[in-house]
Amino acid sequence: MSHPLTRVLTLLELLQSNAGLTGSELADRLDTDVRTVRRYVAHLRDLGIPVEAERGRYGGYRLARGYRMPPLVLTNDEALAVVLGLLAAERLGMGTTVLAGAGARAKIERVLPQALREPLAAMRETLYFTANAVSAQAPGSGVLLALAQASRAKTTVGIAYLSWRLDQTERDIDPYGVVFHTGRWYLVGHDHLRDDLRTFRIDRIASITPRPQTFATPDGFDPVAHLTATLAQGPYRWQVEVTIHGPLDEIARRLPHTAVTLTAQPVGVLMQARAERLDGMAHLLASLEWPFTIHSPDELRQALKDLAGQLAAAAERQPGTLLR
Repeated sequence: MSHPLTRVLTLLELLQSNAGLTGSELADRLDTDVRTVRRYVAHLRDLGIPVEAERGRYGGYRLARGYRMPPLVLTNDEALAVVLGLLAAERLGMGTTVLAGAGARAKIERVLPQALREPLAAMRETLYFTANAVSAQAPGSGVLLALAQASRAKTTVGIAYLSWRLDQTERDIDPYGVVFHTGRWYLVGHDHLRDDLRTFRIDRIASITPRPQTFATPDGFDPVAHLTATLAQGPYRWQVEVTIHGPLDEIARRLPHTAVTLTAQPVGVLMQARAERLDGMAHLLASLEWPFTIHSPDELRQALKDLAGQLAAAAERQPGTLLR
């Protein structure tokens, strides 16, 4: 620690990051003595920063409750991490609203020094993504934060929920976890109204009411696994069963785990899935390098024949041929 000003700023950072530290602890971290720590605390108070001291054996120093330091002081790496996080959240549809993300980014960039602001602006303007932007269903910030707090504290909440049929219901939920998946936020938990595990779109939750009851999450429960299994069993037109004659691990890496269920068998891997259109399933199967056997539905065989005909015609088509 080379300069008193550096130590004073480090002291401020320590107080911001910790609820309370004793004079001895601060002295150790600053590589100085307790008397000097008291002098540094006096410097911070002279600057208008409210540092509180608690006397006694377990006393220490802390910033006054509710005090917020303006403006942000970020290193280059920290500022880049924040800006990239905001850009990624916007691309994934993970933000609560577009305006909130843009506003947060603008405020952060506004308080940064010019030497750091310009490179970050260049990064924002020249960053490209290979994945398409996700059209998000934004939940209310208050609802999302209340569910996260209730899930961590394991307290029951009452929700006002609007179903896809536009039916309004009031129900109590034990929130096991909040999951973000392909542009949507979901709540997974025990529904007291149905006495069963249920999944809810958070953007359809109008309000949250705390309840005094607490709950225990089932041992080993995985909200992500439950959500993906639930979505894979959605109300689709076709139930597809196909044996793929290949190794389970490699097949699993090639197929979307949210859309299919894979079961190892002696002759290969049984793939079970639901599909609204069989032509899409035909394209998916044709993209695999392993042979496969169709169990159901028989209509999938015709979809594959149609795809094979299209590919054969494309292979024979000569340049300049007019498409009809």
